[in-house]
Amino acid sequence: MLRIYKSEDGGKLVKLKKNRVTPLSWYNMINPSVEEMEKVSEQLKLDFDMLKNALDLDERSRVEFEDGVLSLIVNLPWMDDDGKFDTLPCGLFFTKHNFMTICSRENRIIGAFNKNTAKTFDTRERGRFLLNILSKCTQFYLKYLSIINQKTEEIEYSLRKTTKNKALFKLIEIQKALVYFTTALKDNHLVLLKILRMINSPAMAKVVKFTDDDIDLLEDVIVDNKQAIEMVDMHRSILEGMMDGFASIINNNVNLVMKFLAAITIILSIPTMLASFWGMNVPVPGAGNPYGFLIVMAISALATILTIIYFRKKGMF
Repeated sequence: MLRIYKSEDGGKLVKLKKNRVTPLSWYNMINPSVEEMEKVSEQLKLDFDMLKNALDLDERSRVEFEDGVLSLIVNLPWMDDDGKFDTLPCGLFFTKHNFMTICSRENRIIGAFNKNTAKTFDTRERGRFLLNILSKCTQFYLKYLSIINQKTEEIEYSLRKTTKNKALFKLIEIQKALVYFTTALKDNHLVLLKILRMINSPAMAKVVKFTDDDIDLLEDVIVDNKQAIEMVDMHRSILEGMMDGFASIINNNVNLVMKFLAAITIILSIPTMLASFWGMNVPVPGAGNPYGFLIVMAISALATILTIIYFRKKGMF
């Protein structure tokens, strides 16, 4: 899907037709077809292979400046409808006159720039628009980390009441998401630092111009991204300790259950054993006693009670 937008005076975002190139416009491609990619590649003079790389879910973040085109691939945080977290590569391409974004899926970062929020960005100020996207990306990493922390607390509470593995599997999913977040944030951090080094170069200025305020914003984004990296590392460390601790707790709970069942089995075996002895078809003590049955029952009850008292003292119950 290809959509072309351009900001106008008054904070309006206008959707443009696809059959002509308009300077200072924003080409937004979400899960595009090959035909759309070929068309945009030809119109904007972009490397078609670079566009394909931006759709590869395993693509790493990087920045390149070649032939008057600034090409970036950054990894965005992504949460599906089931609440599972992952990262999503997104390509950002600058030519001398236009700006393009390309992603393989709909996402909330790029989706945050729409007609309702048009007053907060301007496609004509392309340097600031790029930094706004990178800033929004970092904000969503921090937001998703907050959600992950809340989910972890809920799982921790449920693990205190169960010995099942379902909660542990949820922790494993969260741990995997944190690994993706760590890798993506560190790669994005390198991209941000490289942009900061390139920002004042004459070649860069011919394609994208950054004001002093833009540089300040970029430095703020770098600080926020570093904070997100530290938070992810902290959450990973806490989660690893939790998983080890709760695995031990679950094993201990299973051992307690097995110990309880073993004690119950021994207790129930006592009356069964006595009944078996006096149920044999051979002469047994008290066979002719009219109170023999009651005596055997009393002995069984007494032995059972004594065994229960003994196990209680040993902490078997």
